[in-house]
Amino acid sequence: MTTLPWPVEAVIFDMDGLLLDTESLYRAAMVASALGMGYDFPDEFCRSMVGTAETEIHLILQQRFGADFPIARLFQDCELQMRQRLEAGVPVKAGAVELIGELAARGLPMAVATSTFRRIAEHHLRRAKLFDYFTTVCTREDVTRGKPHPDIFLKAAAALGIRAERCLVLEDSHHGIRAAHAAGTMPIMVPDMLPATDELRGMCVAVVSDLHDVRSILKGR
Repeated sequence: MTTLPWPVEAVIFDMDGLLLDTESLYRAAMVASALGMGYDFPDEFCRSMVGTAETEIHLILQQRFGADFPIARLFQDCELQMRQRLEAGVPVKAGAVELIGELAARGLPMAVATSTFRRIAEHHLRRAKLFDYFTTVCTREDVTRGKPHPDIFLKAAAALGIRAERCLVLEDSHHGIRAAHAAGTMPIMVPDMLPATDELRGMCVAVVSDLHDVRSILKGR
């Protein structure tokens, strides 16, 4: 049984790869967009950008392909491809609906802290019928420094009016866990595209298979 260091007074969710099953779709869209422009994005290179803010992705792309890499064109095409891939609906991760419903029933405030742009985050959460459950949605536009810096989780905790150490943070990415740990929250990792490492396990109160496991932890099982 996992014992949490503090009573949970709020829960902060990452979005892509944690609440929504969109991380693999983003990767496929980016690979296809890059290929259409004549660039190869191997799997390992794509994984290096998971959970990374766009400003950092810009640097990664320029370091690999040069300062003239057409970043704006890549992201425009990638966004178009994502719209097409999500026309049938936004897929939700296993256990997300049940967990959010239980937290709402208990009166625990919830927030989203995502590296995605606000217009995209809110659109996806509304399409998934999850938006109204959250007191606040913090995005990359709300902070100067993205993950792995703690800023976005500190901002979400402040918006909820809850001390960071009393916030449970649910994350799938390495950068996200580092940010949550640096913010002094209680991080739980739910790996999606990237496995947990020994370093990250040391930063987490738990590493679990899916959000159903988080429900069990909160029930004390």
